[in-house]
Amino acid sequence: MAFAPMIMKVDLQTELTEQLNIEEVFGFDVGGTHIGFDESTVVSWIIMAALTLIAFILTRNLKVQGEISKRQALLELCYEKSVDFFKGLVGPKAERFIPWLMSMALFIGVSNIIGIFGMKPPTKSMQVTAAMALTSIVLVEYSAFSDKGFLGRIKAFTKPVWIITPINLLEILTKPLSLCMRLFGNVLAAFTIMELIKAFVPVAVPVVLSLYFDIFDGLLQAYIFVFLTALYLQESVEEEEPDPDKLKKRSEKAQRKAEKKSKKQAKKLTSENL
Repeated sequence: MAFAPMIMKVDLQTELTEQLNIEEVFGFDVGGTHIGFDESTVVSWIIMAALTLIAFILTRNLKVQGEISKRQALLELCYEKSVDFFKGLVGPKAERFIPWLMSMALFIGVSNIIGIFGMKPPTKSMQVTAAMALTSIVLVEYSAFSDKGFLGRIKAFTKPVWIITPINLLEILTKPLSLCMRLFGNVLAAFTIMELIKAFVPVAVPVVLSLYFDIFDGLLQAYIFVFLTALYLQESVEEEEPDPDKLKKRSEKAQRKAEKKSKKQAKKLTSENL
């Protein structure tokens, strides 16, 4: 019995090493350079192909007029609910990115739960989570520059005071790093917890808990990733609140101009009457 913790430790380390080790599936050489495709890449292709095929099957023979099928009614309901949810997050200016957000949510969700089909989830590879995080931050910055213009986006880094400009610039690095490490860490943590549970409790309990860690937690992490990306998009295009002092000065200036103009008109009318 004294060796049980040691054996469990070795087994857990072996499982973790196996899960973190992304092996090459196939590759070829081009001009002396080896090009390889690992497990995360191949599984990602399988997921994208499967989602594309499912989308093609579900969207066949859709009707614009007349009586629609139950399948189409369900698809429209799911789509409308999803669009309404994201509209509340990103606002009207970033609505054009909703299809991308929904596609990312589907891909991450399926990637996190594909382990129940015997495949290694792509999100257990930091390369995959880092690529998705970089894609998200590029989209965020693109939306910011396209909405505010180059000078407007550069000026936004100096808000609310110029002295915190370095901190605002640092967010360009910390945001994708946070998205990447949060997704990767939570997926790996769920696997570690399940291995510990399997080592200490009866067989029936891990089966029940796997429904949480393999399905619910995987979908939850997809929701968190897309939710944060949507918030970043909303922040990148939101309008700045006007400064009350500047508004007051502009109002006083406009009032003075109006008074000056009215005086000129009155003086002109007086001279004409004379």
